[in-house]
Amino acid sequence: MKLQRVLKETFTSLSGNKLRTGLTVLGIVIGVGAVIAMMSIGQGAQNSIAAQINSIGTNVLYVSAGAGVRFGGGGGFNEVRNIKELTLADAVAMANPLQAPSVQAVAPILQGGNISASANGQVTTTSVYGVTTSYFSIRNQQVTEGTFFNDQQVNTHARAAVIGVDLATTLFGRTTDLTGQKILINSQTFTIVGVLKASGGTGFGGSADNQVIIPITTARDRVVSRPGTAVDMIYVQATNATAVPEASTQISNIMRLRHHVAVGKEDFGVTSQQSLLSTASSITGILTAVLGGIAAISLLVGGIGIMNIMLVSVVERTREIGLRKALGARNRDIMTQFLAESSFLSLVGGLIGILLGWLISLIIGQIASASGTSLSPAVSLNSILLATGFSIAIGLFFGIYPARRAARLEPVEALRYE
Repeated sequence: MKLQRVLKETFTSLSGNKLRTGLTVLGIVIGVGAVIAMMSIGQGAQNSIAAQINSIGTNVLYVSAGAGVRFGGGGGFNEVRNIKELTLADAVAMANPLQAPSVQAVAPILQGGNISASANGQVTTTSVYGVTTSYFSIRNQQVTEGTFFNDQQVNTHARAAVIGVDLATTLFGRTTDLTGQKILINSQTFTIVGVLKASGGTGFGGSADNQVIIPITTARDRVVSRPGTAVDMIYVQATNATAVPEASTQISNIMRLRHHVAVGKEDFGVTSQQSLLSTASSITGILTAVLGGIAAISLLVGGIGIMNIMLVSVVERTREIGLRKALGARNRDIMTQFLAESSFLSLVGGLIGILLGWLISLIIGQIASASGTSLSPAVSLNSILLATGFSIAIGLFFGIYPARRAARLEPVEALRYE
C-alpha cells in the first residue's frame, strides 16, 4: 500500500468522528505537555542552583563543624569529647601561608537567622552575617551603591551594615539613596554603608537578597551570641581552581592537628564547590526523573485511550475490513492502516503537547520571576525528543493489538457482521 494512500485513508477515517479523535489526542497532549513541563522545571532548577554555586567561584571551600574524638595528652584516646565549634584561631591557622600555601584567603563567619530588622516604621526578619572584609572578595560580592566596611571598622567594632536589595525594598521601599540611613538590628542601631547587588537564589541562611552583613566583631558583641571565639563557618579561597584538592588537604591537616583528631575521626567537614554542585545536580536529577515519571503516567493513560478507540474502530469497520480483504487487501495492508491511524493520533498529540509543555514552562517561569524566585524552566531538545518519541512509541505499542485483530478478521465473517 502506497504511503500517500495510507495517509489519505488515515485522515479520512479519523476526521469522520472529530470529537472522538480530538478527545483521544487530548490524552497524549496532556501527557507530553506534562512530561516536558516537569523536565523543564527540573532542568531550570538545576541550572539555577548551579549558577548560584558557580557565581561564588570554583575555588571556594567551606569548613563546617562536626563531632569527633579528641586525643589525650599522651597521644592516646584517653579523653573522649565532642568538639562542635570552629574558632577564629582555626581561621588564622588556615590563612598562614607556611601551613597552607594553596590558600589565598580565609573568611570566618557568624550567622543568625530570623533576626529582627526595622527602619522607616517597617519591621521584618532577616539573616545576619558577621564577617571579615575578606568575605566580600571570596563571595564575589558587589554593591550597587556605597562600599563595604573596611578592616578598621572591623577592628573598632563599628556598627556598619551592608544590606540586600530585598531587605532595602521591604524597609525603605527603594534600593537607592540608602547610604547613611539608620537600621535597627536586634534593637541595635546600625548605619548602612552599602547596598548589595541583587543576586537571586538563596544562601546558606536564606535569601541571598534578604540579608545584613556586619563586622564579625560587632556581630559577636551585639547580635549573634557565641561562646568564646567560636564561629559558625569558615570560607576558604584556594589560589586557583586546580589548587582546590591541595588546599582541602592542607586545611584538613591543620584542623586535625589543632583539634587533636585522627583521620576518620574528624570533628569538621571540608566541602568544595564541586561537591556542592554534584550533590545539587544529583538531587535535582532525581527530582526531575520522579516528576517526569509521574507525568509519564498520563502518557500511558493516553496510550490506553488510543487502544480503546482503535478497538472500537475495528468493531465499527468490520464490514469495511471484510470488503477490503475480499477485494484483495492483505493482512499487512490492514495492519499498516490501523497502525498508521494510531501513530498519527500520538504524533499529532505529541506535537501539540510540545507547545503545551512550552507554554506551561513559560507561565511557571513568569510566576517564579514575579515572586522573586530564581527559577527559569529550560525546555531542552532532549526532553522534546524523549516525550515525542515516547508518545509515538505508545501509539505504535497500543495500536498493535487492534491492528492485528483487524488484520486477522476472516473476510466472510466480516462481511456477515451486522
